[in-house]
Amino acid sequence: MIAHAEFRALGTGARVLTTHQSGLDAAVTAVQRELAQIDQACSRFRGDSELSQLNRRSGSWVAVSPLLMTAIDAAVRVCRMTDGAVDPTMGRAIRMLGYDRNFADLRDEGPINLIIQPSGGADVIEIDRTANQVRVVGGHELDLGATAKALAADRCARAAFEASQIGVLVSLGGDIAIAGPAPAEGWSILIAEDHAAPLDSRGEVIALNAGAIATSTTTLRRWRQGGIDRHHILDPATGAPAREHWRTASVVAANCVDANAAATAVIVWSEAAAGWLQAHRLPARLVAADGSIRRLAGWPAGNGDAG
Repeated sequence: MIAHAEFRALGTGARVLTTHQSGLDAAVTAVQRELAQIDQACSRFRGDSELSQLNRRSGSWVAVSPLLMTAIDAAVRVCRMTDGAVDPTMGRAIRMLGYDRNFADLRDEGPINLIIQPSGGADVIEIDRTANQVRVVGGHELDLGATAKALAADRCARAAFEASQIGVLVSLGGDIAIAGPAPAEGWSILIAEDHAAPLDSRGEVIALNAGAIATSTTTLRRWRQGGIDRHHILDPATGAPAREHWRTASVVAANCVDANAAATAVIVWSEAAAGWLQAHRLPARLVAADGSIRRLAGWPAGNGDAG
């Protein structure tokens, strides 16, 4: 019988599912330990995190832990994989747009003088592996949110499996990773724009035996700033929220970092995303701004339609 636990972590909802009740406690303990380490290394909202210290010393070489180095490496790889559509150097831009604290604490603070800073790209991140140091040049700040949560899901799933020795699924705010043997009919995954939807909610369901799935959406993390609606997925070319051709993208890949990168890039790329997903054979379900749905690269048809 599938067992599960839910709690808050990294400013979002976390779920841990195991194929048997006997391994749930060990899996949850392993996940919570991993999340605490990721938060200390990569949080943009903790003044004492390694990432915050790195951003405060922009332009200077800063020693980093192996975990933060791993997260930065993942972010740089994703930036290059998506031709800059998912760029980790958007920290200052997202902060200037008002997303400078945990999402639950955001509020409209009235008129502002807005400064928008386009991305710097992967080349402004300099890495000295011999000294385990990183330097970000050009006045940019790092925001690893697009990849660190997905990296956490991948690491948590592996850690939970190692601790429990049974099949596990870890979900972190729309980023889902699987490790170990899946249930006989695969893991049933509800496809929803709201990652907090109850597991038994009505909606489209797919089954996964391995790998990962990530959903990026502009419908949840929205706020008003100076009377203007904002969302958290920025177009690195402009430093402003991406145009909402697709409001939600769900993508399946071998790991959650790649799935999240693709799902986020889809929002940025708008109409051009479909061809890239097809070329890379990444099953995807895209929801347009008007609510219409497009399924690509082998994503199963939903509710009897052809997709």
